[in-house]
Amino acid sequence: MKKAAEKVLLYQFADEEKLQSIQSLLTRIHIVFEVLPADAYEQKVGYLLGIKGFNQVKKLETDDFIFPFEVMVLYNIKNKRLEHVLDEFHHAGIESIRFKAIVTPFNMFWTFRRLCETMQKEHTAMRKRNEDSHEG
Repeated sequence: MKKAAEKVLLYQFADEEKLQSIQSLLTRIHIVFEVLPADAYEQKVGYLLGIKGFNQVKKLETDDFIFPFEVMVLYNIKNKRLEHVLDEFHHAGIESIRFKAIVTPFNMFWTFRRLCETMQKEHTAMRKRNEDSHEG
């Protein structure tokens, strides 16, 4: 069985220079990437990655999801390779991507919106825990 390719999804990168730096880095380390359109949040993560068996969801016209943060989703990048990729980002000075996710067998069935909302909730909870632990 052929191993699935490593892939990175990029979402909401308004800084064109930063986006080009990320694309250049990913190309250099041989990782396929895709810059997602603003309305990608309606689709399942698996569909956005091009995983077989996922179909496009029809556009929902009544939705008003706004997620103004940069998001990087890593697929099929594991263990030492993941460490290497994150080190490459660090050495390139690209560290300010607050929302990063690893695709799992569970979240690939989520909409991209749910993934973003879950990351935001976890980030807020972690920040609150850190603030609480520094107050004591």
